[in-house]
Amino acid sequence: MTIFQRLETFVLKTFKTTLEVFLTALKMSPNAQGYVSGSVTELLLKQHLEGLNYEVKRIREKWEGKKHPRHYGDFYFRKNEMDNWFVLESKGVKSNSEKWHKLYNYDNLKKFLYNHSEKLSWIDSKKDIEKQIIAWISTNLPKFVNEYRDNLYDYEEIQKYNRQNHTKETSKSRAIIALDTFSRDEISDMIKDRLDYLTSKIRVLETHFVSGISASSERMQATPRKDEFNVISVDLVLRFDEHKFVFVNPNQLESSGENAEHLQQNYIMGFVFPQTDGSLKLELTEEWLDNFDDVYATLSVENAVNENDMQIDNRNIITEE
Repeated sequence: MTIFQRLETFVLKTFKTTLEVFLTALKMSPNAQGYVSGSVTELLLKQHLEGLNYEVKRIREKWEGKKHPRHYGDFYFRKNEMDNWFVLESKGVKSNSEKWHKLYNYDNLKKFLYNHSEKLSWIDSKKDIEKQIIAWISTNLPKFVNEYRDNLYDYEEIQKYNRQNHTKETSKSRAIIALDTFSRDEISDMIKDRLDYLTSKIRVLETHFVSGISASSERMQATPRKDEFNVISVDLVLRFDEHKFVFVNPNQLESSGENAEHLQQNYIMGFVFPQTDGSLKLELTEEWLDNFDDVYATLSVENAVNENDMQIDNRNIITEE
């Protein structure tokens, strides 16, 4: 069968419908798209590691009995012809980082770049950092100096501000008044226009490590413990033009300020800079590596998982005829 026929058969058997209905439903559901995207990432990651001479096994999502607190990743892996198995967790970058940090406003953008200036290759730390950032914005994102100079506020913040009794005129009050006549969709479109303009020159790579708290996880806060897995893989596809994997030993990351055994929720991994020729320049902090062998070299045999504790997912959900 052709790939189209295989897909058609798969959709008919699994969803009891046609390809046209399936595609329409998929387009209507961002959550479904996100789940499929995650599955694609995991499949490509598995193929990537196998191509590097590693054996990879999926970890069961639903265990029989209490889940092992040191096996909270997505895959077991070992280097071929080696005895020791380790655990790998697959993640993606935060999808709304630029919006979350409100980098669509000039002052926020300038402050954010200043706070992470050590991650920017074009910053000379021996010179005035703020002046360099101002010059970079002026050269690469000139609209922020003129057309986008006034702050934008999202619709909820405008409504919240208007419910409060403000009598003093400020730059924020003037901006709120100017935005007050716009609808939710119009304000959302204005923010999106700025973000599209921003990400045409710079894109933020940020993690989003959030985990639930339960007795079986032994977590003291809603982020993973450092010993839950041995390697973290992050797919940069949301900020890159392909599935690009980078890796880190969690012990190389700064601990949470609340508990030294836990990871932080967010790490700024670096930036992507779109170039005039259409290429993308990737700049990462030193702990994130694109060579998996280099991260594997940081692992200790003492941290390998007990093979008797492994719960490998060998289920075949769909069998093609």
